Amino acid sequence: MVSTSTPVCDFGLAAPDFLLPDADGRQHSPGTLCGPAGLLVMFICNHCPYVQAILPRLVVTVRELQALGVGAVAIMSNDIEQYPQDGPDAMSALARDRAFSFPYLLDADQSVARAYGAVCTPDFFGYSSALKLQYRGRFDASRKEAAPPDTRRDLFEAMRLVALTGEGPREQTPGIGCSIKWRQD
Repeated sequence: MVSTSTPVCDFGLAAPDFLLPDADGRQHSPGTLCGPAGLLVMFICNHCPYVQAILPRLVVTVRELQALGVGAVAIMSNDIEQYPQDGPDAMSALARDRAFSFPYLLDADQSVARAYGAVCTPDFFGYSSALKLQYRGRFDASRKEAAPPDTRRDLFEAMRLVALTGEGPREQTPGIGCSIKWRQD
């Protein structure tokens, strides 16, 4: 399991467009997912210990951000032939078991991860309501284990700022996680 960290935020970069299905076959795009105060795009997967460590708090954080007008989506881009535990049935089960309040989409051909420049799970992209990048950082100080409950909530604080002002913090700490499992074509 290779871990990697995210690059710095390229402020103002437009969100790449996509059209991906959820488990029920409904199609989603950045335009349909964006809330009045912005959009949080999260690249996650089921098996990654970095994702597992934050998942309970991530679900709560997303609900708090949605209350502020921030839309959210999770995208799974790993090669499901190599990692069947990240496949559609497991994705649906995780979303149901954790009561996701956001769509969990499968990027089967990995084109969306490539368009975004996603490098790991979790990888967070926070956009303004104009779908301009304002955050590319970590969830919090968690690694393969959850950080203490009183840890600074980097993602929440950044996206709250985006919701209130349209701009993210100028200082951001890169995220870290398991590398995306690219298909070997």
